Amino acid sequence: MPKSDQNMNEIPKPEPRAVVVEFARPESSAAAREAISVRNLSKTYRGQEEVKALDGVSLAISEREFVSILGPSGCGKSTLLRMVAGLAPYDSGELMVNGRPVTKPSPEVGVVFQSHNMLPWLTVEQNMALGAKLRKIPEAEYLPRVRSLIATLCLGGFERSYPHQLSGGMRQRAAIGQILALEPAILLMDEPFGALDALTRDRLNVELLRVWQEKRQTALFITHSIAEAVFLSDRVMVMSDRPGKIVHDIRIDLPRPRRPETLKGAPRYGEYIAELSRLMGVF
Repeated sequence: MPKSDQNMNEIPKPEPRAVVVEFARPESSAAAREAISVRNLSKTYRGQEEVKALDGVSLAISEREFVSILGPSGCGKSTLLRMVAGLAPYDSGELMVNGRPVTKPSPEVGVVFQSHNMLPWLTVEQNMALGAKLRKIPEAEYLPRVRSLIATLCLGGFERSYPHQLSGGMRQRAAIGQILALEPAILLMDEPFGALDALTRDRLNVELLRVWQEKRQTALFITHSIAEAVFLSDRVMVMSDRPGKIVHDIRIDLPRPRRPETLKGAPRYGEYIAELSRLMGVF
């Protein structure tokens, strides 16, 4: 059982690690099923000039894990996520989701991008229910789920509002709700809060973590923010500059549930940020 937040400052200091890994699993659940498995994945964009985006990427994410990927701009983070989602092809290697090769988008996988996909002529509730309607899920099944998510994502009172009537943070919460309403087993997020101001971003990190701790989907999160990655994740992977590959895999051994008012004052939290900053060449 995780220690309480009150005991966080008593947790022994971890030894800094910078590990080149291929298939790390959670230490507490070595037998957990692999939800995402990537072996030696490579991708080259061919045009007037060839650009090698990914070079032999290997990683494994176990069921119910929350994993973030950090890396410099242009290193292939988003390309990798789109491949896992079945939205982009790869040249060589092996990519499996829930034990099956990825050849196309799957209803088991939900994707949240930085730009929301809400239709401007639909209300919040209608947008969040749209995917379920398109999949012909009975209204009696999806509508209670959508309404519960509206409350969970602090959008109560805005069910009949249109996207242009919402703040940027509210639109992004609704966009996450669109995907969660489909109850995907795997949640992929490509810098979903990257366009928001720092305060709104911090608040949405708290909301996302609270929702994830209730649902516990497998989550792969792309970000440029080291602090965001540490706050959210079970593991943080670092990619090299282009052509990208996984060069470090750091386990974030902080207790859950996590609350910013206690976690961010804990020495261990700062140590993880410092170590990841060093690995990424920030200082």
